[in-house]
Amino acid sequence: MHEPLTAAEYKAIAASIQFPTNAFIDGAFRPANSGRTFKTTNPATGDTLAEIAACDSTDVDLAVAKARQAFDDGRWHLRSPGERKAVLLKFAKLLERNRHELAVMESLDSGKPVRECQTVDIPDTIHTIRWHAELIDKLYDNTAPVGSNALTMVVREPVGVVGCVLPWNFPLLMLAWKIGPALAAGCSVIVKPAQETTLTTLRVAELAHEAGIPAGVFNVVPGGGKEVGEPIGMHMGVDMVAFTGSTPTGRRFLRYAADSNLKRVVLECGGKNPAVVLEDAEDLDLVAEQVVNGAFWNMGENCSATSRLIVHATIKDELLQRIGAYMREWKTGDPLDPENRIGALVSKNHFEKVKSFLGDVKTEKLSVVHGGGTHKGIYIEPTVVDGVTPSSRLFQEEIFGPILSVTTFNSLAEAVALANDTNYGLTASVYTGSLRKAIKLSREIRAGVVTVNCFGEGDATTPFGGYKESGFGGRDKSVFAHDNYCELKTVWIDVSDRSVDETIR
Repeated sequence: MHEPLTAAEYKAIAASIQFPTNAFIDGAFRPANSGRTFKTTNPATGDTLAEIAACDSTDVDLAVAKARQAFDDGRWHLRSPGERKAVLLKFAKLLERNRHELAVMESLDSGKPVRECQTVDIPDTIHTIRWHAELIDKLYDNTAPVGSNALTMVVREPVGVVGCVLPWNFPLLMLAWKIGPALAAGCSVIVKPAQETTLTTLRVAELAHEAGIPAGVFNVVPGGGKEVGEPIGMHMGVDMVAFTGSTPTGRRFLRYAADSNLKRVVLECGGKNPAVVLEDAEDLDLVAEQVVNGAFWNMGENCSATSRLIVHATIKDELLQRIGAYMREWKTGDPLDPENRIGALVSKNHFEKVKSFLGDVKTEKLSVVHGGGTHKGIYIEPTVVDGVTPSSRLFQEEIFGPILSVTTFNSLAEAVALANDTNYGLTASVYTGSLRKAIKLSREIRAGVVTVNCFGEGDATTPFGGYKESGFGGRDKSVFAHDNYCELKTVWIDVSDRSVDETIR
């Protein structure tokens, strides 16, 4: 069902797409109040795809007012769990029906390989919506053991109006990670897509409304961080912000919350993720395949990307040779050709940032084992750099591009110390044939997700988020994500024979 089409079929779809260009507020598309627009371009070609409404604080005010009205009158959250579940399942069905259009739109807007959009991003987006829809009528509230003189209920209630601020690297999937649990909980949402990748979010809002999500419940306000993101963060009418993006921007949302209404903030930020390969790893071909996938999936534009290979010195050379063999399958080129697995970086500015790390390779006189080149436009070859030390920028900073640094160790304690030598703590991978060592490293590495003998982020049932500067306030995915969007309320009912006056303290 999610097998890729041919390059010709994808190009035909691209030629026929009508791009949405206006904000989506209160169930309808509308231009920005100012009338201003910004260009969204195809990173692979530099061509302008559309002129998008450039919203500002006045548009945010309108969206918040409509979202608040929708929440307060209960048109969504007061529906029965079964009714909301049915609407979200219909929404997922519409996403499924429009999967090819969404995959092409995502690829055109972001530079992502359409193969990944079609086989990973779209299916996971649909699954996320369905998973949270099915959760709605399976969550039970609680009672507390308070004795026979009272009945106490601990109940979940939707937090209210939620601002969802998205990154550009996984526009559809990160949208689903936010709106899936938020809508399931009964919240109204105001989504700010990344300015680089707005198109699919607008299209998804249209499909959500078609599925029956009421006007005002799902709003999209496109624009820049200063013009839209900050007003959402500072707005007194927004009860919560769910953010995925860079750590510096995440810090800003904490400040906005402190300076406004102390709104709840959940942050999923950067990562500098290690793959630790011990000398007893049983299958180096498997290790190589997983490390290559972890490092170069989505061009390394991934907060959970394996950007540091920390490998025992005795097996480094053999592993790097096998990594090179698997890298031959990762062709770079036109994102709309499903044969290519490396597309264009998202923008010229981001290309220059990633390219600067290749400059560090020369300055530090490191060894480029594989790759190292750039292609016409804003393409960077998947690259493996050996001899990287912990003091190097390649070891410490989030590159967000297809560059893997290699560092060796000689003892288990050294491996753990290297893995933890970072301000981040999002994900890590451990490769070993020893169950004891696997458990030891999984416990000692300070990261929110640790995989053993594979690269991954778990599935919809498992929480995703990080330690240290990688995260704050909650987790994406799983039932824990649903809890982010709920308040807990205690209801204490006195059932004793005492008078009301006697029970008041």
